[in-house]
Amino acid sequence: MYIETGVSIIMNRWLEVDRDELILFVTDETHTREADAVDRWARSSDAVVKTIILDADDVQEGTVIQDLEEQFCRANAIIGATDNSFITAPAVKTATSKGVRFLSLPLSCSDGTSLLENDFIAMDCRWAAKMGKKLLKNLRKAKSVHITTELGTDITFRIEGRKPGLYNGMTNKAGQVSSSSFEVYVAPIENATEGTLILDGSLGYIGTVEKPIHIEFHDGRLHILDDHYDAVRLKEYIESFGDDTMWINGELGIGLNALSKCRGVSYIEDESTYGTFHIGMGRNITLGGQQQAAGHFDIVTHRPTIWADDICIMRDGIIV
Repeated sequence: MYIETGVSIIMNRWLEVDRDELILFVTDETHTREADAVDRWARSSDAVVKTIILDADDVQEGTVIQDLEEQFCRANAIIGATDNSFITAPAVKTATSKGVRFLSLPLSCSDGTSLLENDFIAMDCRWAAKMGKKLLKNLRKAKSVHITTELGTDITFRIEGRKPGLYNGMTNKAGQVSSSSFEVYVAPIENATEGTLILDGSLGYIGTVEKPIHIEFHDGRLHILDDHYDAVRLKEYIESFGDDTMWINGELGIGLNALSKCRGVSYIEDESTYGTFHIGMGRNITLGGQQQAAGHFDIVTHRPTIWADDICIMRDGIIV
């Protein structure tokens, strides 16, 4: 896919940008190609696009995003297109509460390509919404979610009082928050995730799992039981945030993108993959939770069987 095609999908199909709207394209110095492509699109449209280029190292920590809150609140829509996602930043919650639309479009790819060149962003938004609504129907009524896999995952999330949501790229309504990660998500009660996770998919920003990792959750907190290479990578990555809250579960997500493959190139593609679920660690306030943290990252596992209370909503990675 040409990068210009990807930009057109984002602007015309997902955001449905109107004449004279102010769009903030917030990126970092590692993504000047995408910034240039957005600028070319803007010159051929009637919208006003302002590009803000940040230091990539500052984005995940969040302070630099908070400094933009006033600018965010003056825009019609914001595209968060830095290397790392900042969808859970407080400034996003403030802006969207005032009617600003926000699309999370983290551009991190490990193979030198642009996310906007990858075919998975051409996923049918309507199909993803149709599948997602099947899951939401039961998740909205459930008090807990129980997930198992053939490898030995057996984990329970309490979600009573938490509102699940759907991301399918579409960001065309005032105050809407969406993501290029096509998924159903919910912020579980932070201290109530319990059980075993055999992690066999992706470590988010740091790539795929070569050997499954045995993880236990107690009182919402992640405990790594293995000491092989992938387990050490995950442990060191969490510790790099310097925030104990990053060990606490903040999200449960179910992938809805049938064009995505969990291949470790883009964490957005990994967590979007149909037939997987992911657990988001750390900050979750924009997702309906109560946890502020230094960041947010997701770990992805294949072929789950998922129960919302006593109703099976996915079996071996297939929506029922």
